[in-house]
Amino acid sequence: MIRKELKEYIENTIFKEYEKNEKGHGIDHIKYVIKRSLNIYKTQEDLNEEMVYVIAAYHDIGHHIDKDNHEKVSAEILIKDNNLKKFFTEDELKIMHDAVEDHRASNQNEPRNIYGKIVSTADRNVSVDATLKRAYSYTKRHHPEFTEEEVYEECMEFLNKKFGRNGYAVKKIYFDDNDYIYYLEKMDEITTDRKKFYKAMDKIKWHTTY
Repeated sequence: MIRKELKEYIENTIFKEYEKNEKGHGIDHIKYVIKRSLNIYKTQEDLNEEMVYVIAAYHDIGHHIDKDNHEKVSAEILIKDNNLKKFFTEDELKIMHDAVEDHRASNQNEPRNIYGKIVSTADRNVSVDATLKRAYSYTKRHHPEFTEEEVYEECMEFLNKKFGRNGYAVKKIYFDDNDYIYYLEKMDEITTDRKKFYKAMDKIKWHTTY
């Protein structure tokens, strides 16, 4: 059970911080990760539901400050938040700090604790269209000089590196997650077939803002 006071603090104060992030790491994504984290929590035993909730709520909070090191920034924001000391012990805060710091799929090492594995798993998107839109939007925004073909090629290379058969996001499955496994199969299928990839990108780009 998540205490009313804690939930109100997160929703009224922490959620507002996500207005500073770009859309891919905004409040819709955070609510998605919270929901998936709590669903995984229900399959486990002897874990703290409030810790799972807070870790998910803070995991990308520092993205607008330093996107390349946002996991470290976010972890520091969490552990230095004096309001959380009303609800958690120092040991619990340290566990949550480590979980946030370890959540990125690109990290070389596994998360140090099960809470980190939960948020890392929950942080995965399972919508192919959403992934393509996010990649297209990011590339268009950061490379306005690219032709459309160059945007597609950049997206295809990146997504294959991350989600293809040997992608770094494929190797870190810590819990049963059939939705994610199906998603990876679809991502591998289109990122290894240029014709299919271009067709999928043509479909989503008209509904993507950047």
